[in-house]
Amino acid sequence: MKVRVFIACSLDGFISGPNDELDWLEGPDGAEDTFTPFFKGIGAMLMGRRTYDVVSSFEGDWPYGDTPIIVATNRPLQMAKPSVQGYQGTIEELVAKAKTMSEGGDVYVDGGNLIRQALDAGLVDDITLTLIPIVLGDGIPLFSGAKQTHGAKQMHRLELCSQRAIGGGMVELVYESAKVSS
Repeated sequence: MKVRVFIACSLDGFISGPNDELDWLEGPDGAEDTFTPFFKGIGAMLMGRRTYDVVSSFEGDWPYGDTPIIVATNRPLQMAKPSVQGYQGTIEELVAKAKTMSEGGDVYVDGGNLIRQALDAGLVDDITLTLIPIVLGDGIPLFSGAKQTHGAKQMHRLELCSQRAIGGGMVELVYESAKVSS
């Protein structure tokens, strides 16, 4: 069971526009769908509250089906799907709860703040990052605020496992957490 991140960003490093806009994520025509195969191995999802609020506002079907989802929040969830539950706690507690709910599947962590917390806690096993060929100029930056205590050597070293063009000028990069020896 792995703790995994699947996220896209613009060429200038943003995961959403300044007002949480995600319409640019659809990417150009002809791009391969890499999310569906990724999501087939997911047993539970840990999602940030801001991400949940944005995704819940989308028209159409709930994109995660019946997959159990934990939303990290200290506020009540309005009209949550039956598969969605709000929890509060440390990132370690939230990931442990998601692992329990995953029934042997992987845990998918989504939302910039939660991803950074999971990275800082050393909980992320791999990151699938899709680069979208667009420059937003402003927005929510990828990994902004991740700990970088150089004296204690807490940088997040990653090892590139694969890279491939997936169509429409998009590139998928898969990284695993690197174990840094001191």
